Amino acid sequence: MRDSTAIVVPGHGGLGSDGEHRISRRCLRLVEEAERLAASVRPEVVVFSGWSATGGRSEAEQMRDAWRGPDVELAVEPTARITAENASRSLAVLLERGVRAAIVVCAPVHLARARYLFGRLYREHGVSVRFRAARVRPSARAIAWELAALPACPLQLRAARTELARGGPT
Repeated sequence: MRDSTAIVVPGHGGLGSDGEHRISRRCLRLVEEAERLAASVRPEVVVFSGWSATGGRSEAEQMRDAWRGPDVELAVEPTARITAENASRSLAVLLERGVRAAIVVCAPVHLARARYLFGRLYREHGVSVRFRAARVRPSARAIAWELAALPACPLQLRAARTELARGGPT
């Protein structure tokens, strides 16, 4: 079997004015970047990962529905709430399909945490990983969020490893 490649897109969203959980404009830009990338890479699968805080359509489902790229398998992982869960739960989708290479599409401001979490988890399970930063201008809020989230990465990585060892979310 040839080494197949996947594109992985972690979600980003929040509550809309109507009280529904919606993906952000930044997240739509990630989907657009994944579409451009898929046209040249021809992935086996594109995995969208992200939850819904309200129980409605998940970020992953909304990203899938926004897809206008090439005809490729679109997989939805609708339960991840944080980046470490995006990494561990999308990894399970890749391993089920025998995928051994992935490209994670994220915002530039999110790149450090994505590299730390996806990079470690994927490589530990034999999946090579590269990163593609979409052209998204960071807001002051996004920068503050990323800086505040960095110290939690080791603990979140440990929790993600435990989840994978148990065979999935509990």
